[in-house]
Amino acid sequence: QDPTAAHYMFQDDPFLMPRNTANSRLLSLAKESGRNAAKYIIKEFPQYFDKITAEPNIPCLMPEITTPQIEGVSEAALKERIHLRKVKASVDLFDQLLQAGVKTCQEWMRWGSVILCQSRPLCSSILGEEEETENSQQPEPLKEEDQLRVLTWPSVWKHMCDAERIFKIMPERNAHSYCTMIRGMVKHGAPAKAYDMYVELQNERHKADVHTFNALITAVPYLKEKFVERWELVKEFLNHMVQQEVQPNVLTFNAVLKTLRRCGGLGRSVSLSVVKEMKALDIEPSLATYEHLLSIFYRTVELRPSAIITEVLEEVESRSFTPQDPDDGTNNLLFINKGCCDLKDIKLAYRLNKSMEKGDNWKFLDMDRLHAYWSKFFSLLCMMEQIDVVLKWYKEMTPSLFYPSPRNLLDLLQALDAANHLEVLPSVWKADIKQLGFNRRQDLMEELLSLMSRERHPEETQLAFAQCAEDIKAAHEQSGREQAPLQWSGSALGHVVVLFSRAGRTQDAWYGCGPPEPQVHTVIPFEQVMDEFLTCARQTSCAEEAIKLVELAASFGLPSTPKLKSRTEQEFDLSEKQK
Repeated sequence: QDPTAAHYMFQDDPFLMPRNTANSRLLSLAKESGRNAAKYIIKEFPQYFDKITAEPNIPCLMPEITTPQIEGVSEAALKERIHLRKVKASVDLFDQLLQAGVKTCQEWMRWGSVILCQSRPLCSSILGEEEETENSQQPEPLKEEDQLRVLTWPSVWKHMCDAERIFKIMPERNAHSYCTMIRGMVKHGAPAKAYDMYVELQNERHKADVHTFNALITAVPYLKEKFVERWELVKEFLNHMVQQEVQPNVLTFNAVLKTLRRCGGLGRSVSLSVVKEMKALDIEPSLATYEHLLSIFYRTVELRPSAIITEVLEEVESRSFTPQDPDDGTNNLLFINKGCCDLKDIKLAYRLNKSMEKGDNWKFLDMDRLHAYWSKFFSLLCMMEQIDVVLKWYKEMTPSLFYPSPRNLLDLLQALDAANHLEVLPSVWKADIKQLGFNRRQDLMEELLSLMSRERHPEETQLAFAQCAEDIKAAHEQSGREQAPLQWSGSALGHVVVLFSRAGRTQDAWYGCGPPEPQVHTVIPFEQVMDEFLTCARQTSCAEEAIKLVELAASFGLPSTPKLKSRTEQEFDLSEKQK
């Protein structure tokens, strides 16, 4: 089975198949919204999902019970709520045990602090602030430094947090307790407090684990301002790891490189030595490692493009990656793809595309990043490849791999123009632009009309062009309940008149040459448009239409009026009354 194939529901009901990027994104968001709604129902009403009626009862096949079964205030009840990761219930029960004078086991106090540090902090001060905000009419705005801190970190650590309170009343604090608090403080936006806690851990002669050092290295940019000071603090943490015999992992080096991304030129001077040390320890880089390197060395093609893209691609295309870092599924492949587009190197793009097909590498790109990847790849194809190759890729890619954006369709139109394959334009309009819902895009319509009306083509092609012009005319005339009417531009209306005139459709061409009317258009035709219309009127023997055109030009006082009048008298058999 092809894992990238379309879902079977699209074959059963093709109406559900997304037509463009917006519909595809809406479908993806709807699926995720449905999953979140299901999780919410299960979380809020767990009693409806705990009834097991299957016979025989096979625990491994049954849904996990999330409702606490032990009632009352006891250490067993606290143990169960910690196991079920019920944060607020665990904190409330812990407070009740303290008030009852029951001594809680050191182990369960430690696990309670672990759960609190890994989840969002719950504390009385936060709840109090929320209640005050709800009762007040307008909440007070945050200070500038608080806004910066909230934007920088996922959430804000409070001084009276429950995890910190539990930590302070522990009779014995071991290394695991300190490490848990440090990681929680870094995660919840208190890097300075985390560093102070690390100093306290050293004073107590405990050893930190590798995950704690990784968190501290990640927090270095928020502890020091100068680039040199940041690098010195990173080296200090690495030396401590050596002294405490803590073996680094791939997350350690990724944290170092992530910090060096915010060290300017200093990061470029030392990052390669970090990668060499990584290989000396026989640690394989992850996708995040290469992303950090590209971000450090490659900014834009104008700033002395580096050969780092080629070197990274040589490493990437020989491996099938597995997730090792939360940052693995971010922008590494897009970085390389952007570099290929900036450098206009189609061979590098083909190599990157081949590495995407290796193993499960394609899974590292979500829907939005996958669309961005294929969009950039197709734009590079339109710029650098022959038109036959472009059309072959286009047929294979859409809509199974991505939905073309208006920018991609403009690139395709320009590629067809460069290759002089304008006879394909009607099929692009019908099968792509209209099908994808872009038939009201002003830039696409103007580009298409401009290419079709620029020069004459065989009669069959001109008839197909005229049909496209009729569709565009209909798109301007119709306006749905939620659609604003399209306004004609002078160039677009002139192109439509030219296309109708070359196809011999005089009455349709008069739509654009007639007197400007607010309900139709407010554009005065150009001289070239009038010449094309007059030629069409001569070929179809419509002398009345030619006379109307001359009268219209005279009413506006156009300088081309004498020329039009002379052509009409010479090319038409006019009666005395018409003269």
